[in-house]
Amino acid sequence: MKIATYNVNGVNGRLPVLLRWLEEEQPDIVCLQELKAAQDNFPEGAIRNLGYDVVWHGQKSWNGVALLSRVGKIHETRRGLPNDPDPSQSRYLEAAVNGVLIACLYLPNGNPRPGPKFDYKLVWFDTLIDHAATLAASGAPVVLAGDFNVMPAERDVYKPQRWVDDALFAPEVRAAFFRLLDQGWTDALRTIHPDETIYTFFDYFRNAFARNAGLRIDHFLLSPALKDRLVDAQVDRQVRGWEKTSDHAPVWIVLADR
Repeated sequence: MKIATYNVNGVNGRLPVLLRWLEEEQPDIVCLQELKAAQDNFPEGAIRNLGYDVVWHGQKSWNGVALLSRVGKIHETRRGLPNDPDPSQSRYLEAAVNGVLIACLYLPNGNPRPGPKFDYKLVWFDTLIDHAATLAASGAPVVLAGDFNVMPAERDVYKPQRWVDDALFAPEVRAAFFRLLDQGWTDALRTIHPDETIYTFFDYFRNAFARNAGLRIDHFLLSPALKDRLVDAQVDRQVRGWEKTSDHAPVWIVLADR
């Protein structure tokens, strides 16, 4: 089963790119972030026409997450984190799909740091960690996927010295990521590529994509029940080079059958 995550950076404005990628790569399950679309303005019909079931948690102009499946119905289990610090922001969607619990998330950016946006990022991250502990302890096969807005290590960022004051590379945020991993989650992309320079985001400015000046901020974390089912994890880097594309590239994993 092939599961993908993709920050589309505006689902309606990037719809031709999204549909092209879905048709070419045919992932079985997809997590989308940064829809930037109100609940009643999501392109449901275009996605269903490609054979996908879909649920989404929209928000006008900002945020927004969605789950797509072509391997069975999506059984939504949660919309928003328990004790969400700001339920008005659409950042978390969880559902059972084809025998796996999928959590699609869009963690706050947190800039500028310091400031209220950074404080909110830390609170949201702590809330996610609390909920993830319950998921990990359940023994269920769970995938946490999405845009975490954190580069865990120096090898996950081009020229890390330029990012020391940024909320995505702050010590507190990186420490939170590793507190999450310490619950028993497996970083799928880094497991398959332990020593490679591999990025999932390339800024629109300064010719970042052509220079491979990127960040690894889109992650797949697998619960202990899925660790041994991981077969592959890759980045569809070519999509970042398409016309009118997102500044993120899709990331995907392959899980073996039980």
